[in-house]
Amino acid sequence: MWTPVGRGRWHGRALTVWAAAAAHRGLLEPRPTPTREAAAKSRTLDRLYSSADRKEKIDLSRFSVENIRNFSIIAHVDHGKSTLADRLLELTGTIDKTKNNKQVLDKLQVERERGITVKAQTASLFYNCEGKQYLLNLIDTPGHVDFSYEVSRSLSACQGVLLVVDANEGIQAQTVANFFLAFEAQLSIIPVINKVDLKNADPERVEKQIEKVFDIPSDECIKISAKLGTNVERVLQAVIERIPPPKVHRKNPLKALVFDSTFDQYRGVIANVALFDGVVSKGDKIVSAHTKKTYEVNEVGVLNPNEQPTHKLYAGQVGYLIAGMKDVTEAQIGDTLYLHKQPVEPLPGFKSAKPMVFAGMYPIDQSEYNNLKSAVEKLTINDSSVTVHRDSSLALGAGWRLGFLGLLHMEVFNQRLEQEYNASVILTTPTVPYKAVLSSTKLIKEYREKEITIINPAQFPDKSKVTEYLEPVVLGTIITPDEYTGKVMMLCQARRAVQKNMMYIDQNRVMLKYLFPLNEIVVDFYDSLKSLSSGYASFDYEDAGYQTAELVKMDILLNGNPVEELVTIVHKDKAHSVGKAICERLKDSLPRQLFEIAIQAAVGSKIIARETVKAYRKNVLAKCYGGDITRKMKLLKRQAEGKKKLRKIGNIEVPKDAFIKVLKTQCDK
Repeated sequence: MWTPVGRGRWHGRALTVWAAAAAHRGLLEPRPTPTREAAAKSRTLDRLYSSADRKEKIDLSRFSVENIRNFSIIAHVDHGKSTLADRLLELTGTIDKTKNNKQVLDKLQVERERGITVKAQTASLFYNCEGKQYLLNLIDTPGHVDFSYEVSRSLSACQGVLLVVDANEGIQAQTVANFFLAFEAQLSIIPVINKVDLKNADPERVEKQIEKVFDIPSDECIKISAKLGTNVERVLQAVIERIPPPKVHRKNPLKALVFDSTFDQYRGVIANVALFDGVVSKGDKIVSAHTKKTYEVNEVGVLNPNEQPTHKLYAGQVGYLIAGMKDVTEAQIGDTLYLHKQPVEPLPGFKSAKPMVFAGMYPIDQSEYNNLKSAVEKLTINDSSVTVHRDSSLALGAGWRLGFLGLLHMEVFNQRLEQEYNASVILTTPTVPYKAVLSSTKLIKEYREKEITIINPAQFPDKSKVTEYLEPVVLGTIITPDEYTGKVMMLCQARRAVQKNMMYIDQNRVMLKYLFPLNEIVVDFYDSLKSLSSGYASFDYEDAGYQTAELVKMDILLNGNPVEELVTIVHKDKAHSVGKAICERLKDSLPRQLFEIAIQAAVGSKIIARETVKAYRKNVLAKCYGGDITRKMKLLKRQAEGKKKLRKIGNIEVPKDAFIKVLKTQCDK
């Protein structure tokens, strides 16, 4: 497109004639192409102002509490949760039936790329059964162990669950973990056996597994194929028959639980709420029990699966609420909202997530610090299981120490930062939180407690100051075909694991329970398990507290000077192998100098591994042709003395790219 430089207006044919002549003389300038941000802003504003006009607002008052069902779909990774959610959306007419309906509720780019669900997503379905109109609130949850906090939060807004099991794979480790989450929350559980259309499917075997492991009668199982839509109607009927309606009172004052939230650049915080009592509508003044701040409700609605504004939200329903919360710290997940001047007893909220893995995060360029800070704050609203502590490093500058629920969680968080906020970061090697029991009263006074938690290896106290060190342990569940049992046991023993239980769940599948030190499984255990079991074994773990361990702090020295960023905490028995691996990686990463660089791994004053980066060396004997040997020796001796002096005064600056290579997340084995 082209526009005239001047300010005058042109009409009809006159404009065409002028444009042809002006283009020839260079009087037109190109109209700038809108940027991606501008286009996104335009789309958002369009959605903002026209969503209410385009769609007729739904009247939710016609759904009595008896006709509401809130349920979640839980399963192991890749057992077909999101595909089943697609079929339920199609069956209730929420979305049109097309071939492009694949994982409709997986909205994030990272979910599309990896083929996994990362965020729990809500959708309200309207279903007619036996002449009655029902409102079904469905929450699709992630299946990976690292996102179990999403599952536990979603269950707080539900009265029942669909437990999906693959007819080919059978019960897997995360199936067991998710079942117990639902069982402890006292929810109705409907077992659904999916993928019965597969060639190797054996639903009868899976029924027996469900009966043996979960004590659920096999006649309660529903056999379906979510991909083909076979028997999915029965699932909806079972939801209505077997899941009870929510126990709520609409005449009581408003009591709403915030179970999830996202940040919109133009509308502020969008809170996903489950109403336990009362009614909320646009224009109401509400108060947050956490911050005690008052807000005016700008919009309420249901997710269908996109935002659909409504006049009101009633007790027993699940929807979204926008109330002009502009600050990212205001929407606490687990917060209770109530009407102004009608205070209520806050809901218990959620047990805060316990981080399993810590890693340092630094901007690649320090000038990007403030942008990255804003991005991290906005992303932690959407992912409340990440903990953030300020940190700084001599080599990498100001940054943060972030706590994650696992390694995949860390990778996904990093990927979302890059994709959603265009932020590039350096992530240090993941570590786990250790504890130390202090011995001297002076130190106990200084720290104000006897047992301290160490999340940064550089702050690891000396052995002389503590009575014992504690390392975190987890109870791991491994389900594997029995032909791989021997290999799996050997792998577990090599990782210092202690066997707790072994049980056959059918003729050829074994469930093993081991107590693992967390730092042994955090980096590459899952990959090793998958490789030696040809991908058939599944693994899940839960926190099991702390145990005493012989831990040592390993320093990395460059010409005798310790490098703070490379300090690691290791078990005494593994110090040599870990130290040798780091020294070798550093040797490959460090640039050569005019003097020799000694790379050493040290535990206390004892050197346990060493590598040497050879110096650049001028050939001082080039001018000697023939002559006495003493002449050559004199020149070589003088060169050696110069190198020795240079080594004393020469500083080694570790370049940032060398740090990135050494501190990369996955250790090269």
